[in-house]
Parts: sequence; structure tokens; C-alpha cells
Amino acid sequence: QVHLVESGGGLVQAGGSLRLSCAASGRTFSSYAMGWFRQAPGKEREFVAGIGWSGGSTYYADSVKGRFTISRDNAKNTLYLQMNSLKPEDTAVYYCAANLGVSREYDYWGQGTQVTVSS
Repeated sequence: QVHLVESGGGLVQAGGSLRLSCAASGRTFSSYAMGWFRQAPGKEREFVAGIGWSGGSTYYADSVKGRFTISRDNAKNTLYLQMNSLKPEDTAVYYCAANLGVSREYDYWGQGTQVTVSS
């Protein structure tokens, strides 16, 4: 069992920055991969970024590459998403998720945090 809680969302102007955090509890944090997803109103949920259990491997959607950075602190059981050069199209509810490695599907999800970028 893994429990995930996101924080750090809010309202920011275009071009600004935000850092999202995801606090994990339950299973040993350093034993599984993590990811960030987002869902905008009227759209399907989409992958944003992923990171391996050690933090050595990272993956990004083309839409955020070069602007967002995913990282993790296994000592603090926390996942981060640094978002720079934000655009109005980044507006969405952002979710963190845990992949325990059984399949390519993510197994546990947080409740989400709203990010709104004004133009």
C-alpha cells in the first residue's frame, strides 16, 4: 500500500514557476518508480514526467521537455516537479503516481493539486 499527497499547486502568471511536491508513505519509497500526470478540463489525463526508483532515469512528455524537471528525495520520501516558463496550456490538475513495477501501469495515485496559469 502506498499513500500519496500532492501539494504546491496554485495560481501563477504565464512565464512563472511553481514546484509541486508529493509526499509518499507506506511501502519503502526508494523501491518504486514515480510519475506526474495532469488532466485539464474536458481532456484526458496525460503523462507529464517519470522517474526511476533511484532518480537516475527521467522521462518527459515533449510538451514539457526543457521546462519541467522531475526529481525525488528518497530520504524524505518526496517527489518533486519543478515547473518553469509556465504556459496557460499547462493549466490542469496535477497528480503524482507510483509504479510498483508489476506492470507498466501506475498502481497508486494522489488526490491531485490544481495548477492555474493565467495569460
